[in-house]
Amino acid sequence: MRRQFLRLLPVLAAMAATPAMAQQPPIRIAMAGPLTGDQATIGEQMRRGAEMAVADLNARGGLLGRRVELALEDDACDPRQAVSVASRIVSRNTAFVVGHYCSAASIAASDVYAEAGLLQISPGSTNPRFTERGLRNVFRVCGRDDQQAAVAAEYVARNFPGQVVAITNDLTAPGVTLADVFQATLRRNGMQEALRAQITKGESDFNSVVTRLKAANVTVLYHSAYHREAATILRQAREQGMTNLRLISNDDLNVRDFWGITGPAGQGSLFTFEADPRRTPEGAEVARRFQAANFDPTGYTLYSYAAVQVFAQAAEAAAGVQSARLLAAMRAEGREFRTVLGAMRFDAKGDPVNAAYRVYEWRDGSYDYAP
Repeated sequence: MRRQFLRLLPVLAAMAATPAMAQQPPIRIAMAGPLTGDQATIGEQMRRGAEMAVADLNARGGLLGRRVELALEDDACDPRQAVSVASRIVSRNTAFVVGHYCSAASIAASDVYAEAGLLQISPGSTNPRFTERGLRNVFRVCGRDDQQAAVAAEYVARNFPGQVVAITNDLTAPGVTLADVFQATLRRNGMQEALRAQITKGESDFNSVVTRLKAANVTVLYHSAYHREAATILRQAREQGMTNLRLISNDDLNVRDFWGITGPAGQGSLFTFEADPRRTPEGAEVARRFQAANFDPTGYTLYSYAAVQVFAQAAEAAAGVQSARLLAAMRAEGREFRTVLGAMRFDAKGDPVNAAYRVYEWRDGSYDYAP
C-alpha cells in the first residue's frame, strides 16, 4: 500500500495545483522511445523521467499557467515506426517531444519534426549525425559517440598497454561510428587492434566470432553498440574458455539487463557514460524521490527529466510555446539551463557544450566508476 501511495504522490500534487490551470488549454508534449523491444529497459527509464518532470511542473502550478499533458509513444527503436510516431505527435498540436533514444529512430523522426518546426530534445541519441544536419529544432542533453569512443580508446591504451585488443561492432550507425572512432583513437595512442569483426544486431550466436577472438589471443574486446549483443558475445566467450577477456563498450551497457544476460561473466566489464547525475547536487534530490518509489533512476531517467526542464525554461523565456519563439529561446547565445544534470548550454549544432564521459565498471550486479 505504501508503494502505491508513493507512486500516487505526483498525481495528487498535480491535482492540488492552482485552479487557474483548469481554465486554460493544456500544453501538450510527448515522449517517444522504445517502450517495447530489445531497448524497452531504456524506454522505461525515459518514461519515468518524463512523467516525474511533468508531474513536478504541474505540482508547481503548471507551465505559463497551463497544465502540461504528456503523451507516450513507442517507436521500438525502429526508424520506420519512429516516422509514424512523429507524424502522430505532430498531428496532435504538440509543443515538444522528448526523444527518441536509438539514433536511427531520432534521425528518421527529426525530419518530420523539422518540417513542423517542433522542438525535439533527445535524452540518449549519441550518433554525431543527429545534430550534424543543420536542423534548428534538434537538440540532445547527452554527449556524442565520437566523444565516448575516444574516451574508451584512451582508457584502454592507458590501462591495458601491450595487451591484444579486438573490435566488434554491429552494422547500425552508432555501432559503426563508435568502432571507427575507437579504432582511430587507439592507433593514435600507439596500439593496433588484432582484428575487427562485424555482427548483425539481433543475432544470438556469436561463436564463430568468439573462435576468431580466441585464436588471436584477444584479452580486451571493444564492442559497439547495444548491450544484448555485447552480453551474449561475452557469455559465449566465457563458455569457450576465455576467462581473461575484458569487455569494454559504450553507454548502452548502463542497463541491468546486461547483467541479467551475463550473470557473473559480466564481472569487470567496462563502459562509457557521462558523470552519474544521481550524485550531483542538482540530481540527488530527484533521484531520492525515484528511489523512495522503488525505482533506481539509472541510465537515461534523469536525462529525460532534464529534457523536460530545458523545454520548460525555454518556454518561460519565450513567454509561450509557439514554435519560432521557442526555438529562438533555445538558440539564444549564451543561454544556460538549470537541470538535474547540472547547468547546461548548447552549441550551434544543438549539442551540450559540457558533456564529459567517464568509464564505469560492472561489479556484482551493479556498476560504479572504474578505477
